[in-house]
Amino acid sequence: MRYKSQIVAREYFLAALLLFFLQVVFGILSSVKYVWDTDPLLAILPFNVARAIHINLLVFWLLLALMGATYYMVAEEIETEIYSVKLARLQLGILLASGVAAIVGYLFQWSFGLPFLEQPTVIKLAIVVGVLVFLANVGLTMFTNHQTLTRTTATLLGGMVMLAVMFLFGIPFMSNLSTQYYFWWWVIHLWVEGAWELIAASLVGWALIKLTGVPRQRIEGWVFAEVCLVLLTGIIGTGHHYYWIGTPHYWLWWGAIFSAAEPIPIMMMLVDTVRHMLKARRLATVNTLGLAWLGASAFVHFMGAGVWGFGQTLPQINRWTHGTQITASHGHFAFWGAYGMLAIALMYIILPEIGGHPTEKGTKLGFASFVTLNFSMIFLVMSLLIAGIVQVYLQRIMGMDFLEVQNQLRLWFEVRLVSGCIFLIGTVLLLWDLFRLARTLPAGERAPEPQPETVPAA
Repeated sequence: MRYKSQIVAREYFLAALLLFFLQVVFGILSSVKYVWDTDPLLAILPFNVARAIHINLLVFWLLLALMGATYYMVAEEIETEIYSVKLARLQLGILLASGVAAIVGYLFQWSFGLPFLEQPTVIKLAIVVGVLVFLANVGLTMFTNHQTLTRTTATLLGGMVMLAVMFLFGIPFMSNLSTQYYFWWWVIHLWVEGAWELIAASLVGWALIKLTGVPRQRIEGWVFAEVCLVLLTGIIGTGHHYYWIGTPHYWLWWGAIFSAAEPIPIMMMLVDTVRHMLKARRLATVNTLGLAWLGASAFVHFMGAGVWGFGQTLPQINRWTHGTQITASHGHFAFWGAYGMLAIALMYIILPEIGGHPTEKGTKLGFASFVTLNFSMIFLVMSLLIAGIVQVYLQRIMGMDFLEVQNQLRLWFEVRLVSGCIFLIGTVLLLWDLFRLARTLPAGERAPEPQPETVPAA
């Protein structure tokens, strides 16, 4: 850790980890309702409330993790202290208070009603204030030092600004449901496959430069390619959500064609980096566990968002799969790979430096959590995929009643529940390991930070 103010990233990470744990708990509470014959929690925690809390916690913990990583990265890239640590902590307080108010409100049926954007308007406005504080703090850090922005930092800033602007379209209430969902997807899709893709690309690029010493020009070339692909395919690719909400017919093909290529440059960037690392025989000198999470993130991102997503994005297929457990399988796989695993990778890269463990490559506990989390997620995703295929056949093709079909899927819902419980065990292991890394060692026990050599370009 080169700058004292970078320590604020630890506060964001620890808050994010606690929210991640709660998200997993509420995910299990949601999935157990598919298995119970009688729901003893129905009066206090109906399924729609448990699901809303599960999804909102997902968004909140990922945002906090990415914001914490941004503060750490920007200070290092711009070579200066963060403009104001007090503002960063104020922002964290605003966002946490907004999240707590939203979740408590859901328990009392205080909701806007839209999935993912259930927060009442007053809470949405508080979130906007928190994000504006964040943008101001990051912007002042970048521009008051009169440093030229790298492509990585410029892409990161662009992604964060896009994230803030797109959120505004989720605030107004519209009386026409088709119009409401038309703009709702500007938030949901253009966050997940627009703004967050830019943020992810820049943070992956920075992490690879930091871990491996691969030339910045090569990594930033892929960051630029990601920007171009997001702008070309991600925005128009919103159309694959417009098939069935009353929009013009041309969205059927526009949406299908432009929504498949977004994860490709991240995967290619990682493959190119590993090739250079192996050529220089430096694989044993890097943060092994951090790089394992980063590499697995790129692969699962490609599989979950690319393969699983494209498999149901064509309208000829989507007319049968839309709203089934296949969609849930894709959502879990894509979000975990693209953003969940990336956030954890960044924590394993940054927290050792903050806590004074910069030479640590990973412990048995850390690798145990890596294996447990990823294998349980694979079983969870596959159980949802199989359930979805059976659901499409029985319900959409054979015409069986919805509730009757749910009984036929019970075995796969039980597999999902068991997978979720194993995932919870992996989460506890992860938190234990990361909280250990976050603990600041005394000055005499802190190891010097390694400086990776630059790998020659091919």
